[in-house]
Amino acid sequence: MSTEINIEKLYENCIKILTDLIGFKTISGDDNSNLINYCEEYLQKLGATSFKTFDEEKKRVNLFATFKAKKTNGIKPIILSGHTDTVPVSKSWSTDPFKATIKDDKLYGRGACDMKGFIACVLAYAPIYSKVELNRDIHFSFTFDEETACLGAPILIEELKKRKIQDGICIIGEPTKMKIIDAHKGCYEYTTYFEGLAGHSSMPHKGVSAVEFASRYANKLIELRQDLKKRAPKDSIFDPPFSTLQVGGIFGGIAHNVIADKCYIEWETRPVVKEDGIFLNQEIDKYANEILLPEMRKVFPNSKITKKIIGEVTGFDRVKNSEACELVSSLTGDNSREVVSFGTEAGLFQEIGMSTVVCGPGSIEQAHKVDEFIELNEIKKCLKFLDGLKKKSSLN
Repeated sequence: MSTEINIEKLYENCIKILTDLIGFKTISGDDNSNLINYCEEYLQKLGATSFKTFDEEKKRVNLFATFKAKKTNGIKPIILSGHTDTVPVSKSWSTDPFKATIKDDKLYGRGACDMKGFIACVLAYAPIYSKVELNRDIHFSFTFDEETACLGAPILIEELKKRKIQDGICIIGEPTKMKIIDAHKGCYEYTTYFEGLAGHSSMPHKGVSAVEFASRYANKLIELRQDLKKRAPKDSIFDPPFSTLQVGGIFGGIAHNVIADKCYIEWETRPVVKEDGIFLNQEIDKYANEILLPEMRKVFPNSKITKKIIGEVTGFDRVKNSEACELVSSLTGDNSREVVSFGTEAGLFQEIGMSTVVCGPGSIEQAHKVDEFIELNEIKKCLKFLDGLKKKSSLN
């Protein structure tokens, strides 16, 4: 049987699996256990071993499954990694977002490219890995809530550390059109809450306006943004070359004539290096605790400023001699390496010692959008890539 026929059969199975996966409504924050159970049962029937890790409520789940090597010869294991959650949908879709629809050589559906397309590809190829005499372990890592500051992956990674699964090659299948991505900035998201004292607007000295102190906090963040620009590394590979900061929203107050007792700010920073994140947090915390809070408490001793970490997604650093990049290059024939502005779980795997690369089917241009799609040709490219990976992971 020729490889071409194999790829065609794999492709048909992949489309069926992707259709199933899109049918699971796994929007970030929602229960993803049905999709995880589908993946686990599928892989276990093929002989994979697996374990799960959970959020505190046990409703969101990570899955880690393995086909064991027959004999390793010291060759590093592979982790094929994808997140199971998607961003929400709006009412303006022209198709049902949770029903795969094929039109003009594209498959439409929420998560089609970001990133159920990759998960479908690796599941479609799993039966072949299960029959091969492997020279290395092949792992499947499926996480929850990547889209909301990578909440699931750190829980899984803690378990990997306990099980001493740290020395390997991790391929994160985010949509890159099968191009190699070897770096991205970090992404830290925060919400800062202000609690003052309500009162009548005619007596402003008797109240503590949470809105006013939140505004001053926002102004300080904007000032610090200029400091981040000055800290840009000389050899930065990013555009823009410095760490960025953005105030996403200020929410508070109930009426024109009421002193607001509550307000909160949503803000984020994307550091090019960890030190910028540390610098920024130290400076804004110092301003809040040493300048703003004492002023608030002069009038109302129970005033509060509370900064909540929504998520701190570790940046993905470029490595000169990357085993992961070299492996992918040898399979795709493309030696180019690019950086991206969006965040992934890559930095988390890199942090525990994994050689990591971001490479997967589909384009980030379609991610998070109305009528999200993946080009069918991208699925075929990914399956051919996984076929090449099989050859490099086989004793035969």
